[in-house]
Amino acid sequence: MQTAAVSELKASTSEYLAKVKSGEEILITDRGMPIARIIPLRRSEDAVAARMMQLERTGMIRRGSGGITEEFWAAPRPRDQRGGALAALLDEREDGR
Repeated sequence: MQTAAVSELKASTSEYLAKVKSGEEILITDRGMPIARIIPLRRSEDAVAARMMQLERTGMIRRGSGGITEEFWAAPRPRDQRGGALAALLDEREDGR
């Protein structure tokens, strides 16, 4: 857990909030004494469902209608004879994405 004085938090609020957003907890101190803790919120299923509905209404996503059928798993897989998919994967891995 990272510690930040109130003055540091005031000066760099965006940076600390980005850390919290990525999952870190921040302990806030005032003159060396802990006074608060900033923790990331846990998304509830309701919040995720509401966000999905909003994205669907705006046309950003289209939700599926059910599970994957057995025929999907039996279908022939496409061939990548030039190795484009593997090359793209290796490029991403090299770039650190």
